[in-house]
Formats: sequence, C-alpha cells, structure tokens
Amino acid sequence: MHPRNPRSTRRPLIAALLSSALAAGALAATAGLGSAQAADTATTAASTGGVKIAYYDQWSVYGNAFYPKHLDERGIAAKLDIINYSFGNIHPTELTCFEANKAAGDDNNPNAGDGAGDSYADYQKSFSAADSVDGVADKWDQPIVGVFNQFKELKAKHPHLKINISLGGWTYSKYFSDAAKTDASRKKLVSSCIKQYIQGDLPVEGGFGGPGTAAGIFDGIDIDWEYPGSPDGHLGNHYAPEDKQNFTLLLAEFRKQLDEYGAAHGGKKYLLTAALPAGQDKIKHIETDKIGAYLDYANIMTYDMHGAWDGDGPTYHQSPLYSGSNDPTDPIKPGTEKYSIDNAIDSWIDGKPAYGIAGGFPANKLTLGYEFYYRGWKGVPAGTANGLAQPATGASGARPLSQQPGIAHYKELGGIVDNPATTFWDDQAKSAYFYKDGEFFTGLDQRTIQARADYAHQRGLAGAMMYSLLGLDANATLLNQIVTAVGSSPTSPTTPPTTTPPTTPPTTPPTTPPTTPPTTPPTGCTAPAYVAGTVYTGGSLVSHQGHTWKAQWWTQNEEPGTTGEWGVWKDQGAC
Repeated sequence: MHPRNPRSTRRPLIAALLSSALAAGALAATAGLGSAQAADTATTAASTGGVKIAYYDQWSVYGNAFYPKHLDERGIAAKLDIINYSFGNIHPTELTCFEANKAAGDDNNPNAGDGAGDSYADYQKSFSAADSVDGVADKWDQPIVGVFNQFKELKAKHPHLKINISLGGWTYSKYFSDAAKTDASRKKLVSSCIKQYIQGDLPVEGGFGGPGTAAGIFDGIDIDWEYPGSPDGHLGNHYAPEDKQNFTLLLAEFRKQLDEYGAAHGGKKYLLTAALPAGQDKIKHIETDKIGAYLDYANIMTYDMHGAWDGDGPTYHQSPLYSGSNDPTDPIKPGTEKYSIDNAIDSWIDGKPAYGIAGGFPANKLTLGYEFYYRGWKGVPAGTANGLAQPATGASGARPLSQQPGIAHYKELGGIVDNPATTFWDDQAKSAYFYKDGEFFTGLDQRTIQARADYAHQRGLAGAMMYSLLGLDANATLLNQIVTAVGSSPTSPTTPPTTTPPTTPPTTPPTTPPTTPPTTPPTGCTAPAYVAGTVYTGGSLVSHQGHTWKAQWWTQNEEPGTTGEWGVWKDQGAC
C-alpha cells in the first residue's frame, strides 16, 4: 500500500524515487486478490461502526507544503477519529525503533530503507506563525518542534482525536521478520517503540528531543508490515515461513506492553492497529483467526489492484468492489481469485480454505481502504466502454504535485473526476472510472464511495481507512463524501431525548421511599450477568454493575467498564 517516506532538499530526484516505490508497492500490495459474481449489496444494511482513520505522511511538509495546520483549517481533524503518522523505521542491527536524519535510497536498492528516517520532519523542523496550528511561531528553545509538536497543538484543539505512529510501510518493513523472530527480540522491539513514541524519550538531535519530550503525542501504534511471510514486499525484505506465527506473537507483545504501560499511567487505553493486505497470496501468511484478539482495528488495503504497472493494459479498476465478467485480467498468483474488495473481505472474515486462509477475523474490527489518488494510463482507445478494459501505451503523464507517471492526486484531476462528461460507471464492479483524450483513470467518486460504504455496512465492518490525506484538495471533497457515506463515529456522543416539562406540577406527591429494599430486583437489566472466564463474541450483551454492555468482538476476562472508550465493551446505558 504505502510508499516510502522521502526527505531531501533534492526534490526532483526524491520525487522520482517515491514514484517508483509507490508503483512497485502497489503491485506487491495487491497480488492475488479474488473475483466474485457482481451483485448489489443487500438492501437491509446492518448497523455498524463509522470509525474514520486516515494516514498523514511524513513527507507532506516538503514539496506539497501540506501541514498539520491544514488538518485543522480545512475541517479534516474534526471529522477523523484516528490519524496514523507514517512512517517509523526499525534499526538494521539493533532491531529497535529509532530516529535518524537520513533519506531513504533508490527503491531499486535492496537496502533503501536501512537506517533511514526523518527526525527533521518529526521534531526538528520549525514552523512559522503562518504555518502553525496555533498561529504561534516555534522558538529555538522549545523541547521539540516539527510535526510532533504540531500534532500536540492539533490535539489541544481536537481532544477527541487519536494519533498513532505507523511503523514500517513499503520501504521500512525489511527488518520486521528479524525483530519478530524470538521472544527476546519481540520484547526488545516493542519496549523500544513504547519508550520512544509513547513515553516520548526522543534522542537529542539538532538541539531538540530528550527524555519525555514527545510524551502525550501518540495514542497508540500502527503496524504496517509489508508483508509477513511473503517474498512480494520491497526488494531485499527479509521474510520466513515462521513469520505467520511470529506476526501474531508480535501483536500480542505490543498489546501486552501497551496495556501494561497504560495501566501504570492513569489507566489510559492505547490503540493497536495494523495495515493489512488484500491479496490472498499474502493473507494466507497471516493467522486471520488469531490476530483480531490483539488489534483495535485492522485496516485492509483495498486498493492498488490495477495500475500502470500492468504495462499496455488492459485497463481496469484499481479498487473494484466486485470483479465482474468484464474483468479482463488474470490472477497474478496461481491458486488465487481475481482482484476485488469483496474477495478480500471474504478471505478475512469467512476464509478461503482452498487458498489456505482460515478467516475468522472479527468483521467489526475491519476497515475498508479508500484511496485519495488515481491510477492512470495513456494512449487508451475509447472502445465500447470509454476506455474500460482497453489496451494502453503506458502510464498516464505525470502531474505537477504527484510527480509520478501513472498516478495523480484528486486535486490534480478535479476537472475530470467532477465532470459528468468524463465520469463513467461500471455496474458490475460498482466502481467509477474516468476517460478523457485517451487517458483512463481509476479511483473514487461519490457514487463509488457510497457503494463501498454500503457494502461495509452490510458486512458489519468498522468503518473507513483513508490513504493518504496528502491527496485531498483544499475542500477535502473526498473526505467529506466518505464521512457522509460512512456515518457517525463510534465515539460520537448521543444526544439525550428532549422532553417537554409539565406546565403544572404533578397533583400526586411522590411516595415515601421504602424503608427496606424491594424483594424483586429491577427488571431493567434483562441481559445475563457478566461472568468472568466466559467467552463472549461480537454482539453479546451482558449486564454488569447496573449497566448493559455490548461486546464489539471476541473477548474473555475483560471486565465491562474497564476497557475504555476504544475497548471491547461498549456501555449501552443504565438499566
């Protein structure tokens, strides 16, 4: 899914490197998705969560000059529940979280991410008053500046907002396999990440940082290992058959240490999320039936299924909801189905035994990916369907901001995406596409967003993950459409019903309270009492300490009322 994080004053070179990383990562992220019979989503949609998670990229502060203040000014932060800040890296020899001021190398280099990082963007770049969230210029003697400090200011304005540090991504996943290999190495990695990002002990660089200087900025950790057990990650990535079990053990260790740290620091609930593949050839290397016990959300990378890396075509959708009879492509991997969102979600929830996928992941912890960029080809004849499933002569031309052939941000395609004359609908894939002057683009429009959100509601999914905020236009058009389609966030407060006060006092005075407790218990708590040790699954209702509680996913020995607002038990009110 995720491109690497370039950072350099040599912008043309770095932009070119990012381009190749994004294209290669997209192919690897989606190899082996499946096909399904195209069908409308069920008319009766289940009631489900509306969590909204989005990635903010480290490199946003360079050529695009997209700063955290824009998240506030454009109304973006107010509409999100979680921001994942991408990306942190793993040290090549220490196998720990670390900070460095070193640009990643050429994506064709197997060591491109070794020792790379962007501590300058993280906590050394000063922001002027005009570019700062709070309108106050950074000072030389602050403990930290950079994006980290801007996030602190952003959270002060939006207390509901949670921010995770995202570890890995396309270029920084090389050493996950090594770090996850043993109990000792897992403990070492996790403790180092918590120390650096949660406890906030940053190394001193450029006169900034030090113990506790980043405390309170991050609310959790996002794991973006691309990919456990798979040879299809970045060139040179380490992988092994035991990654399948070790990934589960690594998540368990993160969950354990985050919970312990939270319990020791005011009972705070720290989040653990993961970006996970949509390709069946990669899903089969993950214990889909086990990792849900440790994650708050699993963000499925349901995009980049097709693109200009397909060469001369045929053209097709980068994120088809279904793979219909008009899908001209073949599975890249033997023993997998054609690419579609539906087949990916089926694999995670229901399993695909024929492809070695167990399924069993809790539906209400899964989010669907929504891409804020478009994949494109040039030299595409109109054919009988305005460029769909047609040959091409190569990648579409590079745009000024995305700077990559075959990809464009929404803000670079407004005249095409928002134009009815150039927007077309594929009713089999339930996806829009865009065609003008021989260029074919695939990505989101409002109708595609609605179809994807309706599907998520019907399957009982958690909500939406968006990659990445850098692609939005100044009006945050796609984000606003997703917010409307997905619905209310799970943390949104409910409005108590209003009642009309009586115009006259009651004529009957209140009765004298009984001197002894009633012998019949109140009838409000109709759910069975919570019993420690009992296994509860998503949707289970229990009564505990005068309230009704609903389990959001599988749980055992987690007492209602102790798991916090992001935990497994949701308070349904007093009874």
